[in-house]
Amino acid sequence: MRLSVIIVNYNVRAFLEQALLSVRPAMQGIEGDVWVVDNNSTDDSVRMVRERFPEVRLLANTDNPGFAVANNQAIRQSTGAYVLLLNPDTVVEADTFRKCLDFMDAHPDAGALGVKMLDGSGRFLPESKRGFPSPWVAFCKTAGLAAFFPKSRLFNGYYLGHLGENDTSQVDVLAGCFMFIRRAVLDKAGLLDEAFFMYGEDIDLSYRIQQAGYKNYYFPETRILHYKGESTKKGSLNYVRTFYQAMIIFTRKHFRGRRAGLFIGMLQVAIWLRASLALLSSAAHRIWLPVVDTVLLYGGLFFLQDFWANYYYKDPHYFKAAVLWFNFPLYTLVWLVSVWLSGGYDRRYDLLRLLRGVGLGTLLLAAIYGFLDLEYRPSRALLLLGGVWAAMALAGLRVLLHFVEFRNFRIGRERVKNLLLVGSPAESERVRQLLSQAGVAAHFIGAVAPDACEQLPAQVRIFQVDEIIFCSRDLPVQDILAWMTRLGPKISYKIVPAGSQSIIGSSSKDEPGELYTVDTRYNIAQPGQRRNKRVFDLGVCLLLLLALPLWVFFSKSKKAVFQNWWSVLTGRKHWVGYAPTPGNDSLPRLHAGVFGPASGWGDLSISGEMTERLNFLYAKDWNVWKDAGTVFRALSK
Repeated sequence: MRLSVIIVNYNVRAFLEQALLSVRPAMQGIEGDVWVVDNNSTDDSVRMVRERFPEVRLLANTDNPGFAVANNQAIRQSTGAYVLLLNPDTVVEADTFRKCLDFMDAHPDAGALGVKMLDGSGRFLPESKRGFPSPWVAFCKTAGLAAFFPKSRLFNGYYLGHLGENDTSQVDVLAGCFMFIRRAVLDKAGLLDEAFFMYGEDIDLSYRIQQAGYKNYYFPETRILHYKGESTKKGSLNYVRTFYQAMIIFTRKHFRGRRAGLFIGMLQVAIWLRASLALLSSAAHRIWLPVVDTVLLYGGLFFLQDFWANYYYKDPHYFKAAVLWFNFPLYTLVWLVSVWLSGGYDRRYDLLRLLRGVGLGTLLLAAIYGFLDLEYRPSRALLLLGGVWAAMALAGLRVLLHFVEFRNFRIGRERVKNLLLVGSPAESERVRQLLSQAGVAAHFIGAVAPDACEQLPAQVRIFQVDEIIFCSRDLPVQDILAWMTRLGPKISYKIVPAGSQSIIGSSSKDEPGELYTVDTRYNIAQPGQRRNKRVFDLGVCLLLLLALPLWVFFSKSKKAVFQNWWSVLTGRKHWVGYAPTPGNDSLPRLHAGVFGPASGWGDLSISGEMTERLNFLYAKDWNVWKDAGTVFRALSK
């Protein structure tokens, strides 16, 4: 057998489907097999592979043992003279495997090769060719020198910037998303090191291949599409920790003495530096708008009290100092929390949510005001004027931000994209129906037949096209990649795989791929609803705490009540969750629930199929009132 293709999958069903559809024609005429190792995905990946790709050899793990372990599982069972490690978020050209086989056959010194990679907008990915991460190379990348001098041999050794992207070259490191390896080399150098959970295993294997006396080649005569580039969410703490920890494992494994200590020290500094930057970046991204809102609210209240004291009371010193350190912070905090609970920070330019939050906050403050001591009740008019100011100031800020970002005042109305389809009439119509079912708003410019693609540049300019969707049933991958490269990255590109219900694309190598899909939209999976569920759980905990004497003296299961109360308070449980059933793996994840959706209705006999349907509807249509009704029924019993 000539070639064994191995794909490790974890919760990327739509991308895996597209990858396998591209692998099919690439394997035509080649004696080989395709393996998919699924690391306990919960997105129906396993069923999709079994139903749509019966020729694929599937290994379905019941846990997630990591990238290296999963690849090794398939490598040990496969028999191809060559092994290709391929990511599920890739698309290969029809002749990619054939060209790789021919090159490897013609170069017996080649232990492994990688190919030219493009991101979802058609741009070259520099990680297609990489140098060995020596201490100097690692320092230049961490310090940003590689980015400032991208073509320098001295400063950009990480991405080998001095080598042309179209030149076949010997390189040190190959990307794990496409590693075409000679099996005899694996027998000599060893399989992937399972000490690496994710990241670093490709560097380690590339190094050991060279240690075994073979060469790694960058081979740009064929291209692949790689949606996620180096990784997803590169700024996250999890990425920083995992990536640099992998580098430390590699260093301890292959270096000794002073050099190893120097390298590990640099990596430790890099971990703290990158982690600090990740924390600061994440915090700044989350809190900058609430901070600006706080300044606007408090500053407005400060000027309002000065205005009202002079205008109404004719006394500039009428208000006591307590308004500055008690009332105004209280008002500001309540308005901010109300806007947050209303989803005003989930969708920045949704003025309805914003004004609803300000209105609810003002009503809540009016209620609180009546319970305050006289000393802390300076003026109802000041509170009402503050509410008007909060609505006007926060809304005005968002209008200004919208104009700065989009150069228009059509706030709340998303610009409809000009969309062009490339495919046969039948497939183009199918795509339009998919977009309609997925609720995608777009202005359809038209459909371009595969044999009329030379019209694309003119149509893009004349009709100001924002997005192009290619139908892979009608257009080969190499043509799609060629047009993406030719038209440039200013346009958004997506591909609809043949027979798929998903339309896939990505505008950046640093962001997860994008999906237009007709899959079910679960309310419980939306960030705002997740927050509402947590707030509800905490609210019930507070109510039960206030009712402590009742359930201490009258409850027959005090210990169970307390244990559940504490578990919900600390976020390990929900008051309401799914009823136990195997079908829950396909639903958005929730912690275990104290009660299930059917709790409180008595001892009803419910079949497994009915329980799965109940859980599905609970996830799909969830709202706070569903949980409130369930908890009320259950506790009243």
